[in-house]
Amino acid sequence: MASDDCRKDESLEDNRTDSGIDSYRSILKSEEPREPSVDFSGPRDKFSAVEERLDSAYESSSITVESLTEIVEGYTLEEQAPSSELSEQEENLLTTITEDGDTILHLAIIHEEEFISKQLIQIFPKEVLDIQNNLYQTPLHLATYLKLTEVVKQLVEKGAGLELQDQEGNTALHVACQHGQTECATEMTRDVSPSKMAPVLEIQNWRGLTCLHLAALNRQHQIMKLLVKKEADLNIQEGTSGKTALHLATELHDITSVKLLLSWGADADAAMFNGCTSLHLAVGRQDAAIANLLCQSGADTMLRNMEDETALDLADGNDDILALFPFDDIQISGRSVVSVKF
Repeated sequence: MASDDCRKDESLEDNRTDSGIDSYRSILKSEEPREPSVDFSGPRDKFSAVEERLDSAYESSSITVESLTEIVEGYTLEEQAPSSELSEQEENLLTTITEDGDTILHLAIIHEEEFISKQLIQIFPKEVLDIQNNLYQTPLHLATYLKLTEVVKQLVEKGAGLELQDQEGNTALHVACQHGQTECATEMTRDVSPSKMAPVLEIQNWRGLTCLHLAALNRQHQIMKLLVKKEADLNIQEGTSGKTALHLATELHDITSVKLLLSWGADADAAMFNGCTSLHLAVGRQDAAIANLLCQSGADTMLRNMEDETALDLADGNDDILALFPFDDIQISGRSVVSVKF
């Protein structure tokens, strides 16, 4: 029922690029791929910052920092003429991936080897930078998880795709919003025009959440400001129940986010799929402070949800809430009437 939704507190495949290297091999016109020549298991103590396994093969296969260094050592980072042929070593670098879909760049980032990662970014063309592993993570996703800001910056400058989604439907910017990686979010949005940023900001993950929704859910006020500067839609609805960022902030009793969203022009009367406005949610949760803010911002106290309830119907005798509604004691046929003040 809509009234229950208003009252209760809620906690809240084919989008992937070609992660197989085969299509890129055809671009390179190289010979059949060789088996990786390095051993890919190794230390796992640096992986705790990532929510789940970034390369499950590491328990049985490994790459060490020394191995990574050997791979890129002596490689010429000078610009090559478009017509020049790649050496065998260069082809091997570009076409070697693990059984879990990780390129050497994925592995360098997982090992938090910033210098080596930046060398590899210079070496690799954009097609390789956007390869997704078996969890659909790009190097940009991993660098964001691990808060490697300089790596994120270089990937974005090289043209890494901001729109690519991992197995949870999250873009790298979603990851930054969820984990409070403000510096990474700044690098991903810094030099991108609002018109180019708009499609990225509209992407929903598989839970129906955009970047702004995730920032609001995680109380990431600085990131919210970044997104708004890029003209994020303040009233965009998440895909499961139609909540806006204002609904989510209200549910969390996050008065700072509510103030920010209202000051930026969020619609106080935006309704969820069940018709509940943010005022319904605030009153249903007995949050007089947020209800007062919404009323001061012009929220319509007479809007009804799908259960034909106004926000006042959910007040449950709370004097602080009732004080926001003038003449609340006047009722006709069981319905409250707001009289005109004289």
